[in-house]
Amino acid sequence: MTQLQGLPPIAGKDARVLILGSFPSEASLRERQYYGHPRNQFWVVMERLFGIARGESYLRRCRELVGWRVAVWDVIGRCRRRGSLDSAIREPEANNFAGFYRQHPQIVAVFFNGAAAEKHYRTLVGTDIAPAGETTPADRATLTALRLPSTSPANASITLAAKTTQWQTVRAQIETN
Repeated sequence: MTQLQGLPPIAGKDARVLILGSFPSEASLRERQYYGHPRNQFWVVMERLFGIARGESYLRRCRELVGWRVAVWDVIGRCRRRGSLDSAIREPEANNFAGFYRQHPQIVAVFFNGAAAEKHYRTLVGTDIAPAGETTPADRATLTALRLPSTSPANASITLAAKTTQWQTVRAQIETN
């Protein structure tokens, strides 16, 4: 198994919410695009929530997310893995969340794209949403953290309509802040 490097975040300086996956799939790494597997429903959900046409170029979709003040990243920055399954991840190393939160102080909510992302965050970064010892604004303690159903093609136990309904909390969070 070789060491794999994740993708840089999609984020504007004024990002209000952060969507975290676990680690990019083989297809995403090959394409250098978040949620690049053709059956992953992330971009379908973003189209339904924000009107970001999934047929647009990746760069345009990213710009539109940034315009909505949505940041996208993964919990794991490096790992070893064969295939794309989260269960195959070995030797995971977390991304630099302390630095990210310092550069994006307006983040008010973190949404985990599935249970694996939340589990890896809690294990690698900590149970508090802001890492221990992190110097963040006082309101960081009120940061919302919520696990949403995974958009991965491996998560076939819930319909796209049900996923979209639960993911609407992302847009609601942006509209209330």
